[in-house]
Amino acid sequence: MSYAAAIEELKKMTPELHPSQGGQRRKFSLDEIRVLLAALGNPERRFHSILIAGTNGKGSTAATLASILATSGQRTGLYTSPHLERVNERIRLNGSEIGDDEFAAAFFRVRETADKLVASGELPQGPSFFELLTALAFVWFAEHKVDVAVLEVGLGGRLDATNVVDPLISIVTDISLDHMEWLGSTIAEIAREKAGILRPSGTMVTLPQLPDANRVLGEVAMELGSRAVNAAVFMPVGAADGGRYPLQVLGKLIEIDSPLMGAHQHRNIALAIAAAVELNERFGVPVSAESIAEGITKTVWPGRLEQFHRSGVDWTLDVAHNPAGAWALRAGLRGLLIENKPACLVFSCLRDKPAREMAQILFPIFECIVLAPLHGARATEIEELAAAAEAAGTPYVKMASVAEALCVARDKARGGVAVVSGSVYLVGEARTWLRDQEVEL
Repeated sequence: MSYAAAIEELKKMTPELHPSQGGQRRKFSLDEIRVLLAALGNPERRFHSILIAGTNGKGSTAATLASILATSGQRTGLYTSPHLERVNERIRLNGSEIGDDEFAAAFFRVRETADKLVASGELPQGPSFFELLTALAFVWFAEHKVDVAVLEVGLGGRLDATNVVDPLISIVTDISLDHMEWLGSTIAEIAREKAGILRPSGTMVTLPQLPDANRVLGEVAMELGSRAVNAAVFMPVGAADGGRYPLQVLGKLIEIDSPLMGAHQHRNIALAIAAAVELNERFGVPVSAESIAEGITKTVWPGRLEQFHRSGVDWTLDVAHNPAGAWALRAGLRGLLIENKPACLVFSCLRDKPAREMAQILFPIFECIVLAPLHGARATEIEELAAAAEAAGTPYVKMASVAEALCVARDKARGGVAVVSGSVYLVGEARTWLRDQEVEL
């Protein structure tokens, strides 16, 4: 079966956050993916793994750690979600995406195994979109004999499909209010779901954060007898020159020079370094200070304060999709928005996100807001986006498509800055559009 056929099949599948054909949302459970993986020979047991949960910074931390491990000579798998432009982006080996033919072969192997389990009554239903992709990634990692896989949790932690592995290290990034319909309405409730990736006598790497999150993570770690590693020792001391600063790591002074922009990335980098050091000192993974520095420099993670120059406009793309991400973006734009030069924001978000709160954070720093519609069941209606702009007291225009929104932003921001943010899906579409434009040096 072809790659195109696999993609068409994926499009028909029910994501966890959408109602199924019967009108009911899928129940989160690890039971079904465990049955599926057992039928596939338990590929998740054939490589070491690192689990990363949190609200913001999971992907950046995962990409940085995977780059460090690959630079250190490890065959390193990386599994992330969601993707920006192509689903293959989610599954990588030493930085390279899974190929189309390999994706198709693994997809139909998993899908056909699942169909047989449903037919025999061993599974009550077929896997969800995320469950199938998770099983596909594990099969591919096992086939390619990865040494270690860095796995970004999709949602929550406790009942996420990735949580079937037995991780060497569990990393918890910054926790804030998000996905409250599924994870809980308080920081403490959400933190407890994220803490579901911890293991008895395991290792947790994290940083000090909101008091309720600290309390819950500490309580769960103590209950399980998990070692808690504070990554704060790998934060820059004093002011840092962007992503560049000196740091003492494994007994050596190295220079951290990350391509990921924004002061918030210092926390994600610190978590990745702390995990790499733990892997070296506790598990004998041959990571050196030099490979940590080089791996950080080689990190590739698009859509995070990512910059393009097209048609006389400096474009910045950032997937900030909740209030904490919006604040990080606003801080990261400091110095990029120049006085007396036009600044325009292209914005959209999913309907389970607090559009008005994000608008209050971001909209006032721009002269022009261009609202772009997203397509799909989870998209916020354009009129709701307009209401958020009106509540923020900022002028705005509504466009009929993302492409039209980008064209308007380009014209209004010529000689200045255009920012695209609010949704991973918006940034992915914008990134494709921008890469198709004529490059200006």
